[in-house]
This record gives sequence, structure tokens and C-alpha cells, in this order.
Amino acid sequence: MAGFPTHAWFNHRLKWRHGQRAGNDQFRKNDTMKMIQAMALALLLGGAAAAHAEQPIERTDLIKNDIHVPGHEVVQVRVDIAPGVLAPNHSHPGEEVAYVLEGTLEYRLDGGEPVTLKAGQSLFIPSGVVHSAKNVGSGRASELATYIVRKGEALVVPTR
Repeated sequence: MAGFPTHAWFNHRLKWRHGQRAGNDQFRKNDTMKMIQAMALALLLGGAAAAHAEQPIERTDLIKNDIHVPGHEVVQVRVDIAPGVLAPNHSHPGEEVAYVLEGTLEYRLDGGEPVTLKAGQSLFIPSGVVHSAKNVGSGRASELATYIVRKGEALVVPTR
């Protein structure tokens, strides 16, 4: 039969595919090691992505610089909050201007009535005022927080 692979050719091709070229198992071992390494790398990267994704609140420091007011500095931070997550009561050693970049955030100042802000809206929080923020939207919410604070003090002071 012309054009049909012979038994010898087929058997040789089968051995090649299974890594047994002329009895050489090294080919199969190399493939197995490469597969194990690829799987380990995938697990490692997947685990890192999952750990990153599990952070309910992420703070990214953008700038910190001295200003002309003695003993004070400006600090700007991006805060990303997962849906339904509450940033519990805290205060700052200076003023904060919160600008919502995306999503919907509900702020409570000194235990008062909630103030709900959507993307593009801002809120001024006076120095030392205890406040919280909660993502009340269905997706991730982000704010750009700009602080004028006393230099050398903790930026976030947790309170009850």
C-alpha cells in the first residue's frame, strides 16, 4: 500500500513520542523535570496572585514631602478596599482630604451619620477626628488620601 506508514515507521514514531528513542530514557526524564518545574512555577505564581487578591485593604504610598509649615509634611496614599470591607475607626495627626477614585465608600466621622461618596467626590476630615470607611459597592473601591500631618508621627492611629 503506497502512502500508508509501515509498521517499522509507526513503531519508531510511537517510541519517539514516548521518549524512548533507541532506549534513551533521558528524553523522558528531561520532559518530566520541565513539566514539574512548570507546575511548581505556576503554583508559586498562582499563590502569589491569590495572596495579593486576598488583601481586603491595600495602601500604596505615593508621595511624602516636607512643606513650608514647620514640623509638618504632605503624604499621599492610594487606598483600595474590597467590596463589603470596613476600614475600622482610626484618626490621623493632621488633616485628610479623601477623593474617591472608583466605587462607593461610606464614611462615618466621630460616630455621626454616614456620608456616602461615589467616584469624583471628596471629603475633608479634620485633624484627630475618629472615622471609618466602608466599601458599600459591589466592586473594588479606591480613594486618593492626601494628608497634611505632623512630621514623625504615625500616619494612622487605630482607635476603638
